[in-house]
Amino acid sequence: MPYEELNEEIAPFYFMLFDDKPDDSWASLVMHQVGEYRQSVFDRRANKGFEGNGYDWNSLALVFVKEKMPDIEDKLNFDSESSMFCVRSSDVKALEKFALKFKALCDNVESMTDLFNKIELD
Repeated sequence: MPYEELNEEIAPFYFMLFDDKPDDSWASLVMHQVGEYRQSVFDRRANKGFEGNGYDWNSLALVFVKEKMPDIEDKLNFDSESSMFCVRSSDVKALEKFALKFKALCDNVESMTDLFNKIELD
């Protein structure tokens, strides 16, 4: 899938491909709309300390990968900050697969909420 089309499909997430050398490419998936996108899911557990920041998104993604995509768990590197959700990988196809499936989860607020309810605040 061309990356322009992928980015349309996974918005507000954004997929970026980097080529350091022809045989050494890697990619990042980022989302800067933390605190906005699907905030209602995080607000339901605000009394437990969840804010909907990048770290909360990171926690959701980790549980998602562990439960739904364990075959690529070791291929993803999570590097979120409070203001941004970020995942990197040198396995570009694995990250693309994750991006599509994670966005599909987020498109189903009930499923996203069910998965988020399994997370414990660090």
